Amino acid sequence: MKSAAERVGPGVAAGVTDEMIHDLVHAFYAQVRRDPALGPIFNRVIGDGWDPHLARMCDFWSSVLLMSGRFKGQPMVAHTRIAGIRGTHFARWLHLFQQTAEALWPPEAAALAVAKSQMIAESLQLGIAASRGELPGLR
Repeated sequence: MKSAAERVGPGVAAGVTDEMIHDLVHAFYAQVRRDPALGPIFNRVIGDGWDPHLARMCDFWSSVLLMSGRFKGQPMVAHTRIAGIRGTHFARWLHLFQQTAEALWPPEAAALAVAKSQMIAESLQLGIAASRGELPGLR
């Protein structure tokens, strides 16, 4: 793990801290668990493993925003294994994520997290489509 002095991630300039990431991840996934569209999928896939999942998501967002290097995983592989996941699920996920980030974080930090979430969601959707043999439409 990098020290604060070694961090060069985009979140540093926006004032993002690991504490902020913890608060965002926990508040966001509390909403996801209750959401009628997302809750059943997440609860089925994660089951009783919410504590490890939340810790993994904190590590993920710390790596994305602060370049902490804490996350070790393969999100694409994990998401391609989820049966029934569709673009509408990603749209709902992004909506809840944006609402949570904007409610908890200063505008610059929230905008950064939202932009990163949109890029990640797009990448995951393309990877899932490719794994299913679906040709995504060109823009």
